[in-house]
Amino acid sequence: MSNKSFNKKLINEEVNFEEVNPSNRPVISQTDIRGIITYTNSVFRKLSGYKKGEMLGKPHNIIRHPDMPKIIFKEMWDTALNGKAWNGVIKNLIKDGRYYWVEAFITPIYHDNGMIIGFSSARKSMDENLKKYYEDKYKEIKLKELKDNNNIYN
Repeated sequence: MSNKSFNKKLINEEVNFEEVNPSNRPVISQTDIRGIITYTNSVFRKLSGYKKGEMLGKPHNIIRHPDMPKIIFKEMWDTALNGKAWNGVIKNLIKDGRYYWVEAFITPIYHDNGMIIGFSSARKSMDENLKKYYEDKYKEIKLKELKDNNNIYN
């Protein structure tokens, strides 16, 4: 799955979750088993900068910020595809190039036959100290990923 978000102009400006969502309503999206968006609620669209219907049928990684380490999403997919719930901290990319931080909770959606057919993600705001911790941690992990990738070609 390619990530088209890297073609977006990045703006180093954080959007405050509470300003966009002052009532702290749940931020929800759902995907199929491949990560293609099948549902978004109005709060998720507002926070991400998309209009109703604009995200449907697109890969969920259109909101993946390039600062996010790849290993975080590998861990998320490995966990979810094994039928387990995953939670973690995510820096998401807004359509206009700005970003926001959330704590995400991802759970599998099952068909009546017991097979996983998709995933539901609920997000909430997070504590500033926790955000700072993950921002620093992810910078370290991302730097290591970049070094590891460069060593492959040397």
